[in-house]
Amino acid sequence: MPRVALIGGHGKVALLAEPSLVESGYGVSAIIRNPAQASDVERAGATPIVADLEALDEAEIGSLLAGHDAVIWSAGAGGGDAARTYAVDRDAAIRTINATTHVGITRFLMVSYFGAGPDHGVPEDDPFFSYAEAKAAADVYLRNTDLDWTILAPSALTLGAPTGLIDVDATQSTSVDRADVAQTIVLALDEPATVHRTIRFNSGDVPIAVALNILDD
Repeated sequence: MPRVALIGGHGKVALLAEPSLVESGYGVSAIIRNPAQASDVERAGATPIVADLEALDEAEIGSLLAGHDAVIWSAGAGGGDAARTYAVDRDAAIRTINATTHVGITRFLMVSYFGAGPDHGVPEDDPFFSYAEAKAAADVYLRNTDLDWTILAPSALTLGAPTGLIDVDATQSTSVDRADVAQTIVLALDEPATVHRTIRFNSGDVPIAVALNILDD
């Protein structure tokens, strides 16, 4: 059974992705910071691993990841504190990317956001600036590795009913349901057509598998 390490395993999207990953034949290690969250990820079918990546060095992160076949980064500091945002969304993410390489894992899927990039355009006095800067740095770093990386960049997340339909051609961010993001993660993970691609997407009218080039229209 292939094993995937899902960083940020108690996030809303992660909790939706975990049962689908299990159904797809993965053993899922959900890496979480708070031990009180363990029962939630167990109910989602994942195995909780309690670890604070903000406090771990590359070797320690590598020990967590060893034996897995893929890594999904779906963690985040949650905003509000710029120093912690940089520490998690940039620094811990980059250490995890390095650790992934060091332990011989080749597949890395990063969950980012639609507007991420060096030209994100967020003003420095905006509370979102540190997050935009941190995600841009982590995404750029990942693209410059030899990993089989995919960056998924959904637009604003909603809690509506899943549609199974997305739009990967949009140039402006609107919104997308978290359940559709979760399914996009699951389908993208094993799909060679998504390797070395940054996929920005909204809700749309194209089935996810078609949008990711898994199936013909």
